[in-house]
Amino acid sequence: MKTLLLAGGFGTRFSEETELKPKPMITIGTNPILWHIMKIYSQYGFNDFVVLLGYKGYVIKEYFVNYFMHQSDLEIDLSNNQVKIINTKSEPWKITLIDTGLNTMTGGRILQAKELIGDDPFMVTYGDGVGDVNINELVAFHKNHGKSVTMTTVQPEGRFGGVSFNEKTGLVDNFMEKPVGDGGWINAGFFVCQPTALDYITGGSSTIWEREPLENLAKDGELFSYRHHGFWKPMDTQRDNKQLNDMWNENKALWKTW
Repeated sequence: MKTLLLAGGFGTRFSEETELKPKPMITIGTNPILWHIMKIYSQYGFNDFVVLLGYKGYVIKEYFVNYFMHQSDLEIDLSNNQVKIINTKSEPWKITLIDTGLNTMTGGRILQAKELIGDDPFMVTYGDGVGDVNINELVAFHKNHGKSVTMTTVQPEGRFGGVSFNEKTGLVDNFMEKPVGDGGWINAGFFVCQPTALDYITGGSSTIWEREPLENLAKDGELFSYRHHGFWKPMDTQRDNKQLNDMWNENKALWKTW
């Protein structure tokens, strides 16, 4: 089963870093967040990736073109310009990189992979969010309900700490670390789709996957929610990036289950 990775956005909240590279190439530790996402899938045996490129897509192309060499120990004979691979720690990944256009929306990017997808089910996720999602359980859930699309949903962490107090007197009795959100569930990516889902992308390159396609799938009873109760975090801001790097550097990266 192929996994489509949405990696074409502008990443405007990371203006300093994204002047030089696309958002999925911003690093956690020594590797881009895109690499971390691919490792999540790879540990479950899903190693066939389609990266949907847009803004500064050539940076991602260059990264993967040189990946094998960078992950290998080399013996270089300068007298005859021969390179011998001594040992490699590369990944068992097959990666297709598609330039889907600078201003193409998420639905339009997915649609451009239609020929590669063919008649097989496929997965889609965003190139800027990590989690300890069990991909095998997600796929099994999708197969069990038999509908067109499964969307992983989460309850995001609260943005601020909470305060509890006596509503009559106003006397504060407790402080709470950032509680889980207000009970609502949000789209966390990690989709599993039947090829029929592509029929809902009708506006070409201007189609936003999260709008008409998902809304119409829901109206038709073809969209299921896979509720993930574990760790998930998007990298929306510099603050998120720092938190993810701190977790990685302190060996507390909850998404690192490989």
